[in-house]
Amino acid sequence: MEYWGSIEKPLVLLGCAYLSWKIVRHIWSFLNIEKDPITVLVTGAAGQIGYALVPMIARGAMLGLDQPVIIHMLDIEPAAEALKGVKMELIDAAFPLLKDVVATTDAVEACKGVNVAVMVGGFPRKEGMERKDVMSKNVSIYKAQASALEQHAAPDCKVLVVANPANTNALILKEFAPSFPARNITCLTRLDHNRALGQVSERLNVHVGDVRNVTIWGNHSSTQYPDVNHATVNTGAGEKPVRELVADDQWLNTEFITTVQQRGAAIIKARKLSSALSAASSACDHIRDWVLGTPKGTWVSMGVYSDGSYGIPAGLIYSFPVTCEKGEWSIVQGLKIDEFSRAKMDATAKELVEEKSLAYSCLN
Repeated sequence: MEYWGSIEKPLVLLGCAYLSWKIVRHIWSFLNIEKDPITVLVTGAAGQIGYALVPMIARGAMLGLDQPVIIHMLDIEPAAEALKGVKMELIDAAFPLLKDVVATTDAVEACKGVNVAVMVGGFPRKEGMERKDVMSKNVSIYKAQASALEQHAAPDCKVLVVANPANTNALILKEFAPSFPARNITCLTRLDHNRALGQVSERLNVHVGDVRNVTIWGNHSSTQYPDVNHATVNTGAGEKPVRELVADDQWLNTEFITTVQQRGAAIIKARKLSSALSAASSACDHIRDWVLGTPKGTWVSMGVYSDGSYGIPAGLIYSFPVTCEKGEWSIVQGLKIDEFSRAKMDATAKELVEEKSLAYSCLN
């Protein structure tokens, strides 16, 4: 009996524990069924941003590391061969999450069954072109793509417009996809949001992940207003306001704002090409937070339909601070707006009203 208590009993218990672990593991493997794939459309996929974006999607940076994806890529006919090459590279990379790739110049084929649409394609402003000429070109592009999305995308499709003028392109898309819920059409200001985070982190020499709740108000243009009045930094002594830590209102109200506003132009000057990598990464951030949710206590910036919050005219697509939960965004309410911020927010809203008027004149 003494031998049983000292040797055999522990062995039996160990054996039972092992069998229990095997049973739990078997049940877990049975329950852990692979998710159905999500279909993501990328327009302008043969361009710089598209080329940077599609591998990020295929790796899980947009929808999660356990979410299979099907990627639909659309571009114009002159880019068909380049698009074919992008598809070949996606196949050659052997991404485990990538279940299928469609590369096409046909908008209807590209839009069939898509759950997420990232609208990167658009007509860029060229030297000597008037704003109305650029707007007219983009109205034509977004009219055709809106129709294809409305008729062929999944009913709950989430749309992110990246191509400039992003806010107004998104507004035009909604105009020609009237059955699309307004809440499902957004534009990218997360790039500006991330740029603001980066500038604060560099100024304070802190990790960018410790900075949160900056806000981009308004248009994705040089009138946007990067606002740090409610931003904080996670320090060893707790959360501290950015303004308190920077302790330089002159810099925050001038150079910081213009640096964020003009960052895209500075990158073009430096690399002779536009900011493709950061734009692609920000598009992933935008969709990921929209679909999977923002961390508690944290907001991000998204161009969304104004409901009149903060005195912004309803019906504009305007960048607000938002939180996301269960696939839905909500504008953060109750933030105190000082006189300086009010003027900046109204100025960028005025530009969007003018852009909207110009776009609607192109429709006629």
